[in-house]
Amino acid sequence: MIPIVSIVGKSDVGKTTLLEKIVRELRTRGYRVATVKHDAHSFEIDHEGKDSWRHKQAGAVLSVISSPSKLALVTDMDHDLTLAEIREEFIRGVDIIISEGYKREDHPKIEVYRRELRRERLCTEDEHLIAIAGDPSDPPKDVPLFDLDRPGELCDFIEARFLRKGHEPSS
Repeated sequence: MIPIVSIVGKSDVGKTTLLEKIVRELRTRGYRVATVKHDAHSFEIDHEGKDSWRHKQAGAVLSVISSPSKLALVTDMDHDLTLAEIREEFIRGVDIIISEGYKREDHPKIEVYRRELRRERLCTEDEHLIAIAGDPSDPPKDVPLFDLDRPGELCDFIEARFLRKGHEPSS
């Protein structure tokens, strides 16, 4: 089963920036990484007037747009899918899934925290918190703390905990 690690934190703390650093570092180590971004609101990747938009407007429950370098799938959902549902239904051929958001799900979480924003931590009572990336003034003693500017150390932790030893890059 593909492991899932969620990057969580309050808004504007640097979740996306950290996720980008983690993905780049894991890719340089030969891992295939999938990402999933949770949007609590509705979003549009299809734009009015485009052929794929017109397909959905005509009543297609699933529409795919494909090119030599990308593929996008737009499908109707009757509920907000969990990470596990997304993994099982849509994700193949990767070594790890790094999500941004999904703070309420029961997957391992790394909280991004920046003291300068003077906010409460998000995961103070979350048993799925496995690490903090940032600079809390009072870090918990039961999870490791990583510097936001040293993603390699955080990736060492992710690799040791979730990825196979002696990994051969996926084809």
